[in-house]
Amino acid sequence: MNRGKPVSIVMIEDDEGHARLIEKNIRRAGVNNEIIPFANGTDALTYLLGADGSGEVSAGRQLLILLDLNLPDMGGVDILEKVKGNAHTKRSPVVVLTTTDDSREIQRCYDLGANVYITKPVAYEGFANAIRQLGLFFSVMQVPETA
Repeated sequence: MNRGKPVSIVMIEDDEGHARLIEKNIRRAGVNNEIIPFANGTDALTYLLGADGSGEVSAGRQLLILLDLNLPDMGGVDILEKVKGNAHTKRSPVVVLTTTDDSREIQRCYDLGANVYITKPVAYEGFANAIRQLGLFFSVMQVPETA
């Protein structure tokens, strides 16, 4: 059903400078997929789960979510929980980007289903490499889901 459908990158990041840096690194890694930016959790969740919160709006979408944990209106962990708890979005890889390196928070994100955890601001090379590794997710996600 989703054979070869391009993956869209949903970037939830309220810091404009970080958002630009992330986009630049993604492009530099040779990824040309659409990037859909959100500066707060409310708008992002409406996009991902729909106004009714059912998630059906994302049923046919191929998404990769870049999630900043420190957002102005809600915690990124709450967003992660909602995305991974929804039948339509739970298979979307989530990459957590955050300024904290609190091991408990990192563990909580992995427990909730985060795929990658990147602490920022990180060394430029480390960040670029982490973004490049997202390319692996893209190749994995292109595989059509079996019914």
